Amino acid sequence: MNELIKMTAEQAVEALKTKQVKPEELINAAIDRIRETDSSINALPTLAEERARQHAALLERTSSDNSKRGYLHGLPIAVKDLKDVLGVRTTKGSRAFENNIPERSAFMVENLEDKGAIVLAKSNTPEFGAGATTFNDVFGRTHNPWNIAMTCGGSSGGTAAALAAGQIWLGTGSDLGGSLRIPASFCSVVGIRPSPGRIAAGPKDNPFATLSVDGPMARNVADLALALDAMAGVNSSDPLSLPAPEIPYANSVKSPILPRKVGYSPDLGISTVHSEVRRIAETSIAHFEQIGSHVQEAAMDLSGAKDVFHVLRAHQYLGSLGELVKESGDLIKPEVIWNVDQGRDQTVERVASAERARADIFYKTASFFDEYDLLVTPTVIVPPFSVELRYVTDVEGVHFDDYISWLVMCSSLSLTACPIISLPCGFTEEGLPVGVQIMAPRGREDLLLGAASLFEQSTGLGDIVPIDPRSPK
Repeated sequence: MNELIKMTAEQAVEALKTKQVKPEELINAAIDRIRETDSSINALPTLAEERARQHAALLERTSSDNSKRGYLHGLPIAVKDLKDVLGVRTTKGSRAFENNIPERSAFMVENLEDKGAIVLAKSNTPEFGAGATTFNDVFGRTHNPWNIAMTCGGSSGGTAAALAAGQIWLGTGSDLGGSLRIPASFCSVVGIRPSPGRIAAGPKDNPFATLSVDGPMARNVADLALALDAMAGVNSSDPLSLPAPEIPYANSVKSPILPRKVGYSPDLGISTVHSEVRRIAETSIAHFEQIGSHVQEAAMDLSGAKDVFHVLRAHQYLGSLGELVKESGDLIKPEVIWNVDQGRDQTVERVASAERARADIFYKTASFFDEYDLLVTPTVIVPPFSVELRYVTDVEGVHFDDYISWLVMCSSLSLTACPIISLPCGFTEEGLPVGVQIMAPRGREDLLLGAASLFEQSTGLGDIVPIDPRSPK
């Protein structure tokens, strides 16, 4: 493995900043690593090598405002294939967009490139990000580097797998019902679902929607904070976008706030959890006690959250994909059509009731954080499973009737509008990663990243990737 690939994103950016390495050298190292490993995992099916080299040459020729917070100095990154990149094939994992070449980039991509990031690749995703396993009819399945017979999770699975295999230093993802957190857990990397508005989103048809957010993924918490600094900030074309905080997130990791009181729930009172996942997550909670936090089993009341999420998700799918399904339904997978049909069939009264219930969950969450600094739970109810499965149907004797109900531990927390991070907490007896998700009050990414850094230091799991993809034993 090339030594440049082993560098953290922080180290790579510092080397770029001090001219110890050039962007072109990192591009070469990443391309070599992708060629070495992607036949095993299929994480980055679309490369923008020529565009990346042109961007690197431009950065070398021009002076940039290197004082910008989160400036990346020519670091190559991967962008999830749901997000447009000017001139680069962007399929959204769908045959309906198989030959789509965008004429402008997403706001998030424009911001990253303005901050010195170089887009080198598009990462694989399930069609329209629907589902927590990464496969589609355009590029096929993405495999987990820890065991290539297993799924990497989704929907930001391509980015997570690429990070774990050392193909890239930073990447982007998005999260509606867990799409940043689930693949982070399955691939033993880190992903953060920020507060809605923290990262400007668009252009899109529903700029006031808050269920789906964009966010970064990285190999460790410090790199994640660096990426969030590069991505955060106001965009006048996004009505929900928030200003970047006065203190950079990188500083929050270097000088973390010790969480005083931590609530832990093994199941949020709403889900079955695989016994091995439950055991590993509960054991890991001791790390909060070791750093000086008081841990108590507690959570807000989330009864009914699953149904609320299903209603609001279906409503969003109808709004964003309803016309496309009408026009090109024969090109779109059945799970997406099912979601759109759910949205079309439900009444206005049911949507209104779900919005009221979501408000109640938000206020209960605010009350919870009056007493606790953080909430910690397992990220996913199961460890990574066969890459051939479309989704989980049964866990510990409990059956799921649809493709999203097994994601309830993540999707229920999406309703709160709070920032949530997933990070590694251990491994199963078969050597498969398990993660915990940590949630902080709305807008407190600083508290969240600092606490996650303390937890990561205590577990010693912050430097276990990149790895070479592993075949089944």
